[in-house]
Amino acid sequence: MNRSIGSRLDRSISGSGSGSGGGGEGGGGGAAVDFLQLDVCDAPRGGLSEWLARQIRSAIADGRLAVGSRLPATRTLAGDLRVSRGVVTEAYRRLTEDGHVAGRGRAGTVVVAVPHVAKPAAPRIPAAALHASAAAPRTASTVVREKDRGGSSAAALPGLFTAPPDLGVFDAIRSAPARIDLSPGLPDLAAFPRAAWLRAERSVLAGLSPSDFGYGDPRGTPALRTAVAHWLSRYRGIPADPDDVMIVNGTAQALRLLVDVLRADGISEVAVEEPGSLGVRQHLRPLGTPPVPVDAHGIRVDALRATGAPAVLLTPAHQFPTGVVLGGERRRELMDWARDGGLVIEDDYDAEHRYDRPAVPALRALLPEHVCYAGSVSKLLAPALRLGWLLAPAAYRDALVDAKRLIDLGSAALPQLVLADLMESGGLERHLRLIRKHHRRRRDAMIAAIREHLPGAVVHGAAAGLHLMITFGAEERAAGQEGAEDAKDAVLADAALAHGVKVHPLSWHTQRPHPPGIVLGYAASGTAEIAEGVAVLGRLVQALSPHRAADTDTDTGTGTGTGTGTGTGNAPRLQLSSEALP
Repeated sequence: MNRSIGSRLDRSISGSGSGSGGGGEGGGGGAAVDFLQLDVCDAPRGGLSEWLARQIRSAIADGRLAVGSRLPATRTLAGDLRVSRGVVTEAYRRLTEDGHVAGRGRAGTVVVAVPHVAKPAAPRIPAAALHASAAAPRTASTVVREKDRGGSSAAALPGLFTAPPDLGVFDAIRSAPARIDLSPGLPDLAAFPRAAWLRAERSVLAGLSPSDFGYGDPRGTPALRTAVAHWLSRYRGIPADPDDVMIVNGTAQALRLLVDVLRADGISEVAVEEPGSLGVRQHLRPLGTPPVPVDAHGIRVDALRATGAPAVLLTPAHQFPTGVVLGGERRRELMDWARDGGLVIEDDYDAEHRYDRPAVPALRALLPEHVCYAGSVSKLLAPALRLGWLLAPAAYRDALVDAKRLIDLGSAALPQLVLADLMESGGLERHLRLIRKHHRRRRDAMIAAIREHLPGAVVHGAAAGLHLMITFGAEERAAGQEGAEDAKDAVLADAALAHGVKVHPLSWHTQRPHPPGIVLGYAASGTAEIAEGVAVLGRLVQALSPHRAADTDTDTGTGTGTGTGTGTGNAPRLQLSSEALP
């Protein structure tokens, strides 16, 4: 076979001279290299240095080589390209004279400036497209995109909470700047056990064989499935076999896997708690999510039966967002409903965080063949780990494993093995004891701040978890004006963000009209930040209340605040409107 014809890689690049070593612009056989995917065969004859300088200049202009990037050493790049070192040296000299790179001694040659490139004129947008854009609904993600174009301050985000929440809403919240973050859902991230994690990681790496770095079981590593089974037996009362456990990328992936499997099984609706997590409802799309009311004892099973839904998603150990614990009588009613053919999806998202008494046993411990149980370390260690577990009835187990296999072939093995080491060595248990103390202290600080700055607010739920729910407006509810107050808490959340405090409006987590309220996370902030953030909320509630002046003028004594403690004067009623923003 004649390889001399049609082969670009074998084509000789020669300059004024000849020879295999190549000097000046001459060279031997050309080569393609990893750096910028350069291929010497693309260079014009006799112009290697100019071609190389032009390729690097183009890469700097379009961002492939950012300012601060280090170029390869001249000897290394010349060897890779199979050209003389003088070719590369000359190219770097030209870039240096242009001011795009500079020599830094032992640090090598570094990109220092981006070439100016004239931008092409923006394409003309048809008028119909402009009208369609103007007519599109303004969502929370739209608000953040507008902020990115117009500024970075929280004041540049009006309407983040009052705009309809779309799928990108939680990304929008996380990216919104704020001095104090009281949004729910985060543990004390500063307490992440870095030293223990590093020790466990070194220990794991030292013991791995080459085959351990290959593809594994889509259900997860045997080590972590065994450790999770032991953990659940010890802390959640669930007798589990490692074969029952499937490792997932957090509860979010567990829900998506369940959606696919349940739809294939003919289930089109999963009832949800009301109020209940907006994020959960998003993950359950496209299934229907009929709301079932929650009261002081948990979900109302009679209302669940009335929906006719074949499945329900619950947070029984610490309901989100109300914080109530599913009572004993309701548990018995729920068990009867499940035995009649219902399926329970149990989201056990923060059950380990109980401060006044042991956590109640998981529903999975009572009805293993009627409960899909999901848990994770997102609220225990950090959500960035993306590690969780799913235990399903035998009827769904194989289908879930198949779904997991098709999505990602299994979660990353190394973090699984490190977590297994922490669980089995007692490191995770020690961390849990530590952060329980932190979280309890911060919860107490938040309740004290609410008593002082929001005396008319009602705090809901048990002494557990990572968040509190507070509601306002008892007088309006008693007067039958509940509907008029629906979603006004979003105005308060917008005002709080404009003043540097991030919270969730309760209306985000409801599908039906509900008294205004706020969901506050306390685990990830210090006590001083918590006190300051709640004080800001208190001032905003006063400022946004149209009855503030009347309440101040008529108050002559001491009144009792509703719910959390004793307040001075009449508690302000939350009558919010967007026009009232300070």
